[in-house]
Amino acid sequence: MSASTSIQETRLKSGKKVFCLSKGEARLLDKTVENYLKSGIKIKPGDTVFDIGANIGLFTLLLADKFDDQINIYSFEPIPDVYEVLKKNVETLNSQNIKLFPYGLSAKPGNIKFNYYPTMSFGSTIYPLDKQEIDKLQEISIQNLKHFPAPICWFAYLPKSLSSYLVNYKFTTGFQGKEVNCQVTTISQIIQEHQIEKIDFLKIDVEKAEMDVISGIETKDWPKIKQIFIEIHDIDFRLEKMTNLLKEKGFENIKVEQEVELTGTNIFGLYAW
Repeated sequence: MSASTSIQETRLKSGKKVFCLSKGEARLLDKTVENYLKSGIKIKPGDTVFDIGANIGLFTLLLADKFDDQINIYSFEPIPDVYEVLKKNVETLNSQNIKLFPYGLSAKPGNIKFNYYPTMSFGSTIYPLDKQEIDKLQEISIQNLKHFPAPICWFAYLPKSLSSYLVNYKFTTGFQGKEVNCQVTTISQIIQEHQIEKIDFLKIDVEKAEMDVISGIETKDWPKIKQIFIEIHDIDFRLEKMTNLLKEKGFENIKVEQEVELTGTNIFGLYAW
């Protein structure tokens, strides 16, 4: 854990106590993780789940609680500071069915530079947003304030000049990051090393690196994957390309949704099974 980062504790809306890097970020993530299980996705006891882009582990915790620790979870988080929080959260479960990996997944094994944002860790990425993208996301956030969890949603009831100032401040400070070198490998490498016969649900939320992650699946491993959620940043027709790829790989049902607070952005959730 870097000297500038400290682990905090907070409670989720369920009352569950968790470790985090930012209480506000934890509340935002808590609202988001349930969306991974929408649109026809079904998980049952005994299933195997890959949580790629696990962050502090809220989706992993949700699954462990929801299925009484009766599913096998492989959780991946490459940013060292964030991984330490993930580890602390999972340790509270004392589970033998959750495996943690301090690296990311990509098109090939190696080391990659990530931009790490300590107070907005969910936005940490190989492909940082440029100023135009940040400005657009900030504009959309101001328009959709009432859909965010507290206390951010409270900004919607302030004078617009004040709410805009506060959002601008959060974005300005939140996207002040630093580069960190992180290890990455591929989905197929993990399948081979751990002799995984099937992945019942593959969740990918990796901030513009989704094509890299998918590229790390060898042809022979695609039939092992039964259901997928991918957060898609629709750059250069990426949503269309991913949809076509999944159809080619045999996925018969594909749905695309967008969280209400992301209305107006190019960020979508793609579900396939």
